[in-house]
Amino acid sequence: MSPWHYPLLFLTGIIAGLVDSMAGGGGIITVPVLLNLGLPVNVALGTNKLQSSFGSVSAAWHYSRQGVVKFNECHLGIVMTLIGATLGAVTVELLNADLLEKIIPWLLGAILLYTIFRPNVGHQDHPPLMRWPWFFTAFGLGLGFYDGFFGPGTGAFWAIAFVAVQGQNFVKATGHTKMMNATSNLASLAVFLLHGSVHLGAGLTMGAGQIIGAKLGSGLVIKRGALFVRPVFLIMVTLTLGRLIYLTLTTP
Repeated sequence: MSPWHYPLLFLTGIIAGLVDSMAGGGGIITVPVLLNLGLPVNVALGTNKLQSSFGSVSAAWHYSRQGVVKFNECHLGIVMTLIGATLGAVTVELLNADLLEKIIPWLLGAILLYTIFRPNVGHQDHPPLMRWPWFFTAFGLGLGFYDGFFGPGTGAFWAIAFVAVQGQNFVKATGHTKMMNATSNLASLAVFLLHGSVHLGAGLTMGAGQIIGAKLGSGLVIKRGALFVRPVFLIMVTLTLGRLIYLTLTTP
């Protein structure tokens, strides 16, 4: 890393933290920057987990402080997500992610269409379709594993699960999503650190920016409400989907 890289990384962290705390998808900003600065793929992914952990933990803390999400209401989800993410991060060393690369764009496309054609979804709370213990066990293990193993779109999957399955509005769904994201990020980060696949200087610099961006983004969500989150969510799902399709078409 050259000295001039660090101001760029700090600014990237602010922007990614702002976006990620509102609707997820910050990785589509940070990972290309890290790769373009010359980091190997595994180090770029590990460094991304370090910097995104700062943002997700900071955003989760801000949402919790404002009463959007309460830790004691989702401790089971945190435990299950932790288990799932650890298993996913370990499995990624053993299996090929090619199948997921083909499936995930279709799932993100389905989320995009669902949100577009259900314009009122996420505006107000509705009764949950599953009991919370069952929900947190199933989605915590499943999405935690996915985030540890592959990752892109995890925030969108969590948010739509909280909205469509558990009847939350987009503000509550975003707060709970950040709590789960923070858990899986930290679990995955631990595995990357054990393998030495993290550039600490770059990760900590971006992490400092993430803290600032996460505070700004979570403040906007709480202040503006669900009507503000929905279009941002749609934009980030579309961009994530577009990036995955691009990578699929351009990767030999």
